[in-house]
Amino acid sequence: MSDLNAPSSPIPNGDAGQASPPPLQLNIQYTKDLSFEVPGAPEIYVTLREQPRVDLALDVQARPVQEGQNVFEVSLQIRADAKVGETPCFIAELVYCGVFTINVEQQHLEPVLLVECPRLLFPFARNILADITRDGGFPPVMLAPIDFVALWQSRRGPGAQAATQAPVGVA
Repeated sequence: MSDLNAPSSPIPNGDAGQASPPPLQLNIQYTKDLSFEVPGAPEIYVTLREQPRVDLALDVQARPVQEGQNVFEVSLQIRADAKVGETPCFIAELVYCGVFTINVEQQHLEPVLLVECPRLLFPFARNILADITRDGGFPPVMLAPIDFVALWQSRRGPGAQAATQAPVGVA
């Protein structure tokens, strides 16, 4: 019975306290900018008879917090313009950011910054956009999941389209 208190595997001598750092660590996330405008208020609430058409624009940017460091700010920028016909209903703009410590080889840095980091930020930005549009008196804008790999690859490929669809870049 004395074996029950013994550790199941001994701790090796030497590098026990020096584990390698994680490849990706989210240090903090925050709303950097948030704007919600209803240009036609209060009339739009009285005259609105149909679901507005919502046009979305998405941009992902990454920049080092300090030169020579492995800490980066990644921003997910979303703009939603809602209209009925030519009548604007609302304009919502959100810049949601995270500060990440990245410990990967240089050739893997861009996909981590522009795919994995925004993938972690997206659910929070999606909720903020849904809440702000609902709190603004409209049906909540529920963004569909975004394939950040395809978005990143489309920006890297030959003949990539102009930045009007979903611009992505590392600053």
